[in-house]
Amino acid sequence: MALIKSVRGVAPVFEETCWFADNATVVGNVTMGHDCTVWFNAVVRGDVHSITFGNRCNVQDGAVIHCTYQKHKTTIGNFVSIAHNAIVHGCTIEDCVLVGMGAIIMDGAVVGTGSIIAAGAIVTQNTVVPPGTIYAGNPAKFLKNVSPQQAEVFMRTADNYVMYAGWYA
Repeated sequence: MALIKSVRGVAPVFEETCWFADNATVVGNVTMGHDCTVWFNAVVRGDVHSITFGNRCNVQDGAVIHCTYQKHKTTIGNFVSIAHNAIVHGCTIEDCVLVGMGAIIMDGAVVGTGSIIAAGAIVTQNTVVPPGTIYAGNPAKFLKNVSPQQAEVFMRTADNYVMYAGWYA
């Protein structure tokens, strides 16, 4: 069973339709909308500030979501996929974003709606990723605009992860 834990008297709040892998960890000031999933070995740690998810977000295996004490909360929109081993820390991710495997997004960064952060990219502190763009590299820089075909993947990925969670019910 997932570790769902209060910290300093504040417990995570999530919809009944959320699913957590057996060894996922969700602690503290975390709020999740409906149909969110947190996968194996993922950690969502709202112990030093708040973490808020919209609907149909997935935090894939080994990803870490955290924030900065009294300074940077983490806000994640709707239909966001945070891939395996990514780190999302004290930033804002708007709707329909794909954060690639092993990517890192740092404090104060804002990732615009419909964007892709490429696998392994490092989005440095206070970077603003414009909507509908792909950022890649270290430090992450503009690569190109998201194509209409790539944009379709956002909704499909969010839907797929809800389906995958159903396999474990």
